[in-house]
Amino acid sequence: MSRLIVVSNRVTAPTNQPAGGQGGLSVALAEALREYGGIWFGWSGERTLEFTGHIDMQRTGGITTATIDLEEQDVEEYYNGYANKTLWPLFHYRIDLTEYDRNFDAGYARVNQRFADTLVPIIEPDDIIWVHDYHLIPLAGELRKRGVTNRIGFFLHIPWPPSRLLATLPRHEALVETLFDYDLVGFQTTEWRESFRDHLLRETDAVEGEGGSITAFGKTIATGAFPIGIDAQSFMEAADSPEALVIRKRMAESINGRQMIVGVDRLDYSKGLEERFLGYERFLADNPERSEEVFLLQVAPPTRGDIGSYQEIRSKLDTLSGRINGAYAEFDWVPIRYVNRGYPRHELAAIYRTARIGLVTPLRDGMNLVAKEYVAAQDPANPGVLILSRFAGASLQLTDALLINPYSQEEIADAIKQGLDMPLPERKRRWEAMIDGVVNDDVVKWRTDFVEALEAVPERID
Repeated sequence: MSRLIVVSNRVTAPTNQPAGGQGGLSVALAEALREYGGIWFGWSGERTLEFTGHIDMQRTGGITTATIDLEEQDVEEYYNGYANKTLWPLFHYRIDLTEYDRNFDAGYARVNQRFADTLVPIIEPDDIIWVHDYHLIPLAGELRKRGVTNRIGFFLHIPWPPSRLLATLPRHEALVETLFDYDLVGFQTTEWRESFRDHLLRETDAVEGEGGSITAFGKTIATGAFPIGIDAQSFMEAADSPEALVIRKRMAESINGRQMIVGVDRLDYSKGLEERFLGYERFLADNPERSEEVFLLQVAPPTRGDIGSYQEIRSKLDTLSGRINGAYAEFDWVPIRYVNRGYPRHELAAIYRTARIGLVTPLRDGMNLVAKEYVAAQDPANPGVLILSRFAGASLQLTDALLINPYSQEEIADAIKQGLDMPLPERKRRWEAMIDGVVNDDVVKWRTDFVEALEAVPERID
């Protein structure tokens, strides 16, 4: 078996946290590497006065990590700049928040070059290289320039935007072309893969071949949809663990007979948190007789705090939750419990199981692992109800959730009422249909499908 080298922007030593706490990518990659073996390479998250190319090798939790430190300018231009002020909002259809700056472009190119320079010496001839996400789109091209002929796959964890949106990105043609230095380009869903294909057919001389292959820029790549999953069995066991039982007892005392709605998301404008709060407020306004019977627990760990748009969404949510609580709260009840921190796996699993409704309402999402975690954590004898945005990639798999338009306050409010009123037989039927997919399409299948597809790609002839 070939060794697997995973490359991502950040490398975080594995912890006992699920997607809502540590990040879905971190958890999924750690689980994949434990199964397959290999090295996880990327930025340490630390800053250095001068880039040296020093690699820090560590062995933690069964995972070998190889990390480098970046200069302050690198972080500002590559990470805070091009990755998170340009590509992230654009790929999530938020061109109103997208910032274009030549310095961002230069920093993005420079860091990808530095990744390639430091990665090349640790690559062995039979290694398979698996590059992750929008931070590192040009990396394969930089590795090819340095003589790397190994199979290299790329997986995009976020949506691929429509051609008309992508065209607003200066020099987008060069960014798209560099994807053709990979052997395989994978997407979360067929929708994002087709969006990529449509852009190529519209804007280039691309020719589509058999089995998802596409030829353009004088090169041929394979493409495919590989929906990411969770370690479902492990998460189900976490929900039943003694540690989780302690948390569930505490939650039961805190709930005091009420029904809980839960949301767990990074503090990000793409997650639809403002729209969620407004939809919940609409439910309270439309159903005053139900108000003190229910509350919303929103867990939202802060992220990317150096970026203005993230500071703005945090301020908006602080104001909005305060206004809703001020308008509707009683002396012994508040409608929203808003928490800006993450939780370990067993605590989050216990929270999910205690909640009557899991509210997952991103405005646009590549997949969304929180939806799958909520399903996995449920009690088969008395499962809760998943309310899920139809604009999350997970909605294509979890079709028995209550699918809603997150931009509609009315749909959110109506779905909350439907979920609270849903009889047990229907809740069980919907959950049983969803849990099969969550268990079968888990993180191991995702890893296996992608790596096998990469190994099956014919040898490159450029």
